[in-house]
Amino acid sequence: MKIILPIDFSDNSLNALDFAIALAGKRDGEIILIHVIEAVFDFASQASVAMESMHRDAESLMQKTVEKYQDSTLKFTTIIKEGTASISVARLARDINATLIVMGTQGASGIKVALIGSTTINLIKESSVPVLVVPAESNATEIRKVALALEFATHEEKFIDWVIDMSKRWERGVEFVHVQTANDFEEEPGIKKLEKFIATHHPGLPVKIHTFYAKTPVEGLDQFLEENENVILVMCHEHKNLWEQVLSRSQTIEMVFHSKVPLLVMT
Repeated sequence: MKIILPIDFSDNSLNALDFAIALAGKRDGEIILIHVIEAVFDFASQASVAMESMHRDAESLMQKTVEKYQDSTLKFTTIIKEGTASISVARLARDINATLIVMGTQGASGIKVALIGSTTINLIKESSVPVLVVPAESNATEIRKVALALEFATHEEKFIDWVIDMSKRWERGVEFVHVQTANDFEEEPGIKKLEKFIATHHPGLPVKIHTFYAKTPVEGLDQFLEENENVILVMCHEHKNLWEQVLSRSQTIEMVFHSKVPLLVMT
């Protein structure tokens, strides 16, 4: 399992590293730490001197970070690059066939700054592999289950398989969340289809489906998160309506990105 972690050596990114280590597993796990230097200078001479200094600082901090985990059975790889963070990370994930990208964010008070128009959102749009966004308050040891938000669409089946496989590897339970809105009449057929799919492809796996009734999918997810903090919430980037709601209003960001709930976006 290859996990890429963009790191800027802040407390948030180091917390995300702890999260990635907890998820990587004790067998054949690899953490790829990547630090991307983004800098713009007016004069070439300034750029050259500044870049050399940034590289030296990054190399020193990267070495100290890895040394903290020298007793780990995981393999650590470090990369320092110049460029645009979202593009560099997405390209690396594709080139090495990474399993997952784990990225730290600011806490609830700064979530709008951290997400809207940020590297995180750009990375989600550009990435070909799932992206796990880890809030500063999140603690991997407190996570008890993985919850996949569903719209009962055909394209979700590949995501269901991936999430179930990861939940087993992470030794966490898996549950499903569906929000019933006034314009949604597919709940019962969708649930039966899901139960049949799991019985066929994952026999013996218990199926727990949470259904919430709300005006919008985001409001329903908020209800779920109020009752389930120790969870990784999984959303599919192909859920256009839901994703647009998450990004369109700042108050929505605060609703979905609770201070302790990591968000895993399937791309």
